Formats: sequence, C-alpha cells, structure tokens
Amino acid sequence: MLKRILLVLMLCVSLGLTTYAADNYINLDKMHIKSNNQMTKEQYKQAQKIIKQLQKETPKQFDKNYGPFLAAIYDDKGNLIAKAQNSVIPGCDCTNHAEMNAIRLAQKKLKTYDLSPYNLSIYVTAEPCIMCAGGIMWSGIKNVYFSVYSKDVESITGFDEGYKPDWISQFKTRGINVYGGIEQESGKKVLTEYVSEGKTIYKPKRKCN
Repeated sequence: MLKRILLVLMLCVSLGLTTYAADNYINLDKMHIKSNNQMTKEQYKQAQKIIKQLQKETPKQFDKNYGPFLAAIYDDKGNLIAKAQNSVIPGCDCTNHAEMNAIRLAQKKLKTYDLSPYNLSIYVTAEPCIMCAGGIMWSGIKNVYFSVYSKDVESITGFDEGYKPDWISQFKTRGINVYGGIEQESGKKVLTEYVSEGKTIYKPKRKCN
C-alpha cells in the first residue's frame, strides 16, 4: 500500500514538473518566432525589452547618416558590453554593419578575439546579413535575438541582405541559439521611416541577371 502511495506521489510530482516546464516556455509558432531552440518567457521578455529600446534609439542617428540598424551585446547577467549602429556611410566602410561594429567594440573591451567564455548574447533590430551572420559565428557569441526578417528588410528598403543557406540550423550545429521575429511590426516602422526620409540605400551598383 505504501509503495502505491509513493508511486502516485512521484507521478504527481513528475507531471507537475512537466506542466511547469511547459508553461515556462513560449509558443514560438504562435508568436511567429523563428528559432533553433526553445525560448523561455523570461528570455522573450528580456529580448522584447532590449529590442524595443534599440528600435526607439535607431532613428535618432539618421541625421548623422547612420543606417537603420542597431545592435547590442549583453552578458548573461544583463550587463551591456557593447552597442553600435550601422556606420557604413560616415565610416566609408561597407563592413561597418551594426553587428560587426558591436562585435569589434566587445572584443576590444574584453581584449580577446574569442568571446565564447563570456556567454554573450547579441540583440539586433533586423536579421543579420550574410556578412554579419559570419561575424557572429566566428566571434563566439552564444545567442542571437533579432527583429525584422531579411525578406522584409529587402522588401521595405531594397538593401541586399545576401544569400544565407539555412543559417539558423547551421548555427544550432555550432551551439549558437537563434531567436528571430521579435517586435517585427515596430521594427518595420523604423525601416519605413528611414526610406521615407530619403536616406541612402548603400549597396554596390551591379548588373543583375
């Protein structure tokens, strides 16, 4: 009898823990978030807060010819390590994308080319382009959170985001978590504002087949 009672209690505890675990994660499909891993409600809340703040700050630099993209790198304790906006035009450098600028600042601050020991996360107002995806992969950053998808960036602005074959799945094989599509609508408004102000869409002139 005692064994049966203990068995029932253990089963109840197990079911309770399973329910709690399930309740602790968000429904990625329902939130229209593309990811290669589960996402807790706390993670989403933090990412949402940071990305909304980045979106609020981005247009403030438009008059200085900065691009419509901003990236910030945080450690696992919530400390800001580096933040940078796209500075292709003022810097006369096509590699000065927000993610690349933020990575450079973080590596300089921490005095290392390998950021992996610091368990860092990068938050970006748009999906990383082909170059920035590579930069993030080689930097040692562990988590990527972004807002507007590349297809929407290209549709709204005309920027060329490059070809990224299944990059989110590829990041998973390298131990990098990706969470995309956070605060998309407000992110699209920032891009639309950039275009409506007649700002430069910086990309090389080329003949397309």
